[in-house]
Amino acid sequence: MSPKPHASSSDLLRIEQQGAVCHVQLARAAKRNALNDTLIERLRETFSTLPASVRAVVLSGEGEHFCAGLDLSALSERSVAEGITHSRSWHNAFEQIQFGRVPVVAVLRGAVVGGGLELASAAHIRVAEASTFYALPEGQRGLFVGGGGSARIPRLIGAARMADMMLTGRVYGAEDGARIGLSQYVVPEGAGLATGFELAEKIASNAPLSNFAVLHALPRIAEMGQAEGLFAESLMAAIAQGDDGAKTRMKAFLDGKAPKVKHVGAKKAGKKK
Repeated sequence: MSPKPHASSSDLLRIEQQGAVCHVQLARAAKRNALNDTLIERLRETFSTLPASVRAVVLSGEGEHFCAGLDLSALSERSVAEGITHSRSWHNAFEQIQFGRVPVVAVLRGAVVGGGLELASAAHIRVAEASTFYALPEGQRGLFVGGGGSARIPRLIGAARMADMMLTGRVYGAEDGARIGLSQYVVPEGAGLATGFELAEKIASNAPLSNFAVLHALPRIAEMGQAEGLFAESLMAAIAQGDDGAKTRMKAFLDGKAPKVKHVGAKKAGKKK
């Protein structure tokens, strides 16, 4: 893939568009991509102003680690009011990822710790390389998560597992992290970006309204009672299938011009489809 002209970089964040996929990379390798207020603001600005041509994002960290969390060297004493304002600034930034315009694939490796796990949990798909490890050390530091972790991480792994991580300092590796729901994919070391881009390109080829429904309707329906959720689902399904993009894709499928669902593993095992 050859990058399009849209590209920028700084000492905190690198942004490069490759076709319909934008690669956003934390660029503080010397600090294990630790998050400070300026980087949080850059993330908010980047995800809220993506070019219209971007249909999916790959989010990664430069170097050996995705993100080691809050940059403790930038930590300062705050009043209660200042602490709330600071936490809400992180919420605002990460909401631009979770409830933004396009799906986000996070490519994880090395440390995904504290605020780094909060950031990763705002993405829609997480690909973990074999070196990935997850931790929430706030409990050992007299802190509590403030970047949305208490709202997002329990939805991935359950409140009891998150409490265990915070109370005891428990660390999960890549395989166990996938088993409990912290990632959807585990790949060999060095294969994360290639897998992330492959997934993002598939996502970018979907009808935009369908992707929007998955990002915005699905998590809200999951929080509703069943009767309300089923009604909301009917509304969203009707809206999505009425979109021109959906009609074109369904016609291609009915005309035999679209690929059918296949299970590669079963095919390799010699099972007939």
